[in-house]
Amino acid sequence: MKIGYRTIKTAIGTPIAIWITQTLGVANFVSAGILTILCIQPSRKLSVLSAWDRFFACVLAILFSYVFFKLFGYSPIVIGFMLMAFIPVLVYFNITQGIGTSVVIILNIYGQKMITLPFLTDQFIIIVVGVGVGLLMNLYMPNLERKMRTLQVKLENNFRLILHEIATLIEDPDHEWDRKELEEVNRILRRAGNLVGIDKENHLLRDEHPYADYFSMRGRQFVLLQTMIPLVETLPRHDEISVQIADFFERLSTAVHPGNTADKFLEELKDLKRQFRREDLPANQEEFETRSNLFQLLHEIEDYLIIKSKFKKSDIKAKQSKKRQTGPA
Repeated sequence: MKIGYRTIKTAIGTPIAIWITQTLGVANFVSAGILTILCIQPSRKLSVLSAWDRFFACVLAILFSYVFFKLFGYSPIVIGFMLMAFIPVLVYFNITQGIGTSVVIILNIYGQKMITLPFLTDQFIIIVVGVGVGLLMNLYMPNLERKMRTLQVKLENNFRLILHEIATLIEDPDHEWDRKELEEVNRILRRAGNLVGIDKENHLLRDEHPYADYFSMRGRQFVLLQTMIPLVETLPRHDEISVQIADFFERLSTAVHPGNTADKFLEELKDLKRQFRREDLPANQEEFETRSNLFQLLHEIEDYLIIKSKFKKSDIKAKQSKKRQTGPA
């Protein structure tokens, strides 16, 4: 069984918070550990926002406790009525994350059955230590670079397989394909989106993310791949253009990588389109529908390549530019 980093931080932070408050002689020192547990968050941004929400909510809890217990006494019924008034206030200020921690403070005051300045000082120390230790624990976040790189590799492998299967379907319409790669790509994109979101929140001062645009680009390409499959299934068995398109897809499947050679394939696609236009006009309805689907397929693959071309500077042009600068080898 794998132990997560949040579990480790909770296991470290909780006893530290309890030790600090116990050393300071604070009443209800165990509550500092509870507050630390509640403050452990999956990202730095959430941690900072959560720390503020919980601190503000706890301060409000002290004020509400003072008013309600002073006016109506110490009774479970009073706690119920207090929460009915207190929780809507937290919702109004949009600090609902502080409900759990603030209730801990309310119950501490209720258990004491008296409100004195030294006791309120103890509660304030519990809040500062509990929330503060949780915030400090969340300053460390694991590097997600390796996980995102792994997902990138898996995603590109599945793109290669999908393009290869499309090429095979064009050559052999009877080819059986379970299409498990499509579901795998969906799963990878969802997982990547979650990781990118968390990693963004772990880097509070960084505006751009190296993988956010990449996975977004692949997501748009994947939509187009899914659109191509029904078109491919309608192509004729024996057609010169279809054979060339199948070869085009096969070569494209070997060129899926983080770099950008899309411009090269866009030029080849222009040649295919010119050849397509030189073909004889369709003689019947079936040929017309086939020709229409073929033209739509060329349009979809062009959009697929344009998306990649806009995402990253062409590696082909970069090599040509470098070669001109350095001269012949």
